[in-house]
Amino acid sequence: MNDMSAGARARLIGAGYAAQGLGYAAVVTALPAFKERQGLSDAFVSAILLLVCVAAAGGSVIADQVAARWGSRYALAGGLFLVGAGLAGTTVGTPNVAFVTILLFYGIGLGTVDASLSMQGVLVQARLGRSVMSRLFAAYTAAAIVAALLMSGSLASSGKASIAVGAAAGFAVLVGLAGWRAFEPGRTERSSVVHEAGGRAVRRVVWVCGVLIFTAFLVDSAVSTWSSVYLKDTLSAVDSVAPLGYAAYQATILVSRLVADHMVPRAGRVAMALGSLAVCGAGCGLVVLLPSIGAAITGFAIAGIGVGVLVPLAFSAAGEAAKESSDEVIARVNLFNYGGALVGAVLLGALSDPIGLRIAFLIPVAGVILTLPLARRLSHLTVAEPAPRPAL
Repeated sequence: MNDMSAGARARLIGAGYAAQGLGYAAVVTALPAFKERQGLSDAFVSAILLLVCVAAAGGSVIADQVAARWGSRYALAGGLFLVGAGLAGTTVGTPNVAFVTILLFYGIGLGTVDASLSMQGVLVQARLGRSVMSRLFAAYTAAAIVAALLMSGSLASSGKASIAVGAAAGFAVLVGLAGWRAFEPGRTERSSVVHEAGGRAVRRVVWVCGVLIFTAFLVDSAVSTWSSVYLKDTLSAVDSVAPLGYAAYQATILVSRLVADHMVPRAGRVAMALGSLAVCGAGCGLVVLLPSIGAAITGFAIAGIGVGVLVPLAFSAAGEAAKESSDEVIARVNLFNYGGALVGAVLLGALSDPIGLRIAFLIPVAGVILTLPLARRLSHLTVAEPAPRPAL
């Protein structure tokens, strides 16, 4: 398995993205069912999401440490095992303390897989010599759509969310087993460029790409976490319709990611980043302006077009700007993911009682507006490679 071609490894890494998307979508579309089964309020769900985000940030740090010592493939495989175990634990009713603990372990696995998947994606993209990050993320999105539709069918037929969540758990473990020795090895020696002359340039890469990731996941977490709840609780959609807002969102993400690898080299990263941010803001703005089921699903779908392009674009820019330290830089950029998730998921939930979820969707709109000026700096991101050490 260690002699696999770059193309075969890319397909296996794509399966890792699919496992992550299947699991995450199963969890977020199961939130209404979890709320009912466990007797949770929106505020309590927000508190759980806050803890999961903190755990995921810790998982991203763990991925960086494991990648530095043994290689990012072991971080990815181990994270997938932990994700599978956490998902399996949510399929049965437990006391709320145990339920929260299970989700915390899932969060650690989530962060480990998030960071190590991007490390692996940048490595295999460099090995192939062409842009593939958007298509790798497309595997995540396709699996998320499958999970949302599976959840809709499961709830319509049996009223239970355990089928979709259990399927996601099994798939994560299978991909982890398949990739334990077959993922890209990763870099275990860290370049001194992060700590020496190139440190300032690296920090610029981390901040510019990180803020773009923050905003993308602010929008993503708002839609992913609260679209089903908003449709059901605020707009009175039936149970089988509530997950379809998330499905529509993921469908447009999938389409945009299937074409982005061809469009970004032609239009340029700056233009694509600016356009993606504008589309994200327009989609969330529509949700606020028109409080109807059709408009909400349409708004979520529009937002998905922008998010679909922005996330792989930012990770690719970070990896290419700091080639000699890509694992470490991507692990740092990935931490901004959880800042966006905290604001998008937790703050919206906290505001659902005082102002309502509809008005709370103005938060991602504001985030997009504030980030637009930063996107222009993508064209100036470069990190000089360290000079070779003289022979003794």
